[in-house]
Amino acid sequence: MKQLTKEELQAIKGGSALAIGLSVAAVIVFLAGFIEGFVHPKTCGGEK
Repeated sequence: MKQLTKEELQAIKGGSALAIGLSVAAVIVFLAGFIEGFVHPKTCGGEK
């Protein structure tokens, strides 16, 4: 395995756009579920 220098480590690019996109998507899905829970509350344990 090759040991990378500090300059080589700083020169690595890529993957950040994918990580940012997935993070934004995760926040949107979480907020949609959170809001849906308030709008359409469901009882726990099958209580009526």
